[in-house]
Amino acid sequence: DPPPVYSSVKAFAPATVANLGPGFDFLGCAVDGIGDTVSLKVDPDVHPGEISISHISHLSKNPLWNCAGIAAIEAMKMLRIRSVGLSLSLEKGLPLGSGLGSSAASAAAAAVAVNEIFGKRLSVDDLVLACLKSEEKVSGYHADNVAPSIMGGFVLIRNYQPLELMPLKFPSEKDLYFVLVTPEFEAPTKKMRAALPLEIGMPHHVWNSSQAAALVASVLQGDLFMLGKALSSDKIVEPKRAPLIPGMDAVKKAAIQAGAFGCTISGAGPTAVAVTDNEEKGHIIAQHMVLAFQKEGNLNASANVKQLDRLGARLI
Repeated sequence: DPPPVYSSVKAFAPATVANLGPGFDFLGCAVDGIGDTVSLKVDPDVHPGEISISHISHLSKNPLWNCAGIAAIEAMKMLRIRSVGLSLSLEKGLPLGSGLGSSAASAAAAAVAVNEIFGKRLSVDDLVLACLKSEEKVSGYHADNVAPSIMGGFVLIRNYQPLELMPLKFPSEKDLYFVLVTPEFEAPTKKMRAALPLEIGMPHHVWNSSQAAALVASVLQGDLFMLGKALSSDKIVEPKRAPLIPGMDAVKKAAIQAGAFGCTISGAGPTAVAVTDNEEKGHIIAQHMVLAFQKEGNLNASANVKQLDRLGARLI
């Protein structure tokens, strides 16, 4: 097994927006400035080859039942670590069950921290697979949160067997802002998945396929107007989930009326995400969305206006 290169490291992994409307379970992107942080150190008090969680807020300290712990253990297995034990501390910068990839950020930060402490021997695909072990226990075997959290930017998951990830480069000269409005409301992933139809008709399949293709083309071209239109056009998942989040339809209308290019549910929700090209305009859109949640959903909500994270999980 490789010896540790550092005695301790600290890694940050960003929040993510998954699905982006019609890209259900195969498309996601990373959001700058909010996320989870993992501190990791070689600990002589921990049995060699094992991991201990020294600090974590409001979550299980059992590494077998914690997102960060599961991903860290998997990364250690991949590296065949047998000579040292590690202790891990997790700082949550994301609320649980927000639809912003909270579990994925914890897993990504932990996997990257383990990889870094032993000299960056794992590939991006390895890191995503380590995190998928964690996601599988929490919300299902899908990489549309963990892949962008690790890689940054927009990522399309083309296949799982074998894993094939396609980074989509959004033009660096273009400005893209995400307006993220999170109501005080629980939308558990399992419940939101249970609401989805088991079968869909051919017209909806054709429509959503064309919208997902338009979404990918818009990302690559940096066309925010078309990106917003495609993001807002899901006819399969959003229509089933939106009624479960009080006020969501009104929030979407309010965002677009306030000048957003488009709006949809982030991941499984309850966060609503709108897109714009200007930070100041983003804050105005956020105010309208917060107001709509209060007025139509009777829910208090908090708002963030953030840019695309192009770096992904990294040492800090």
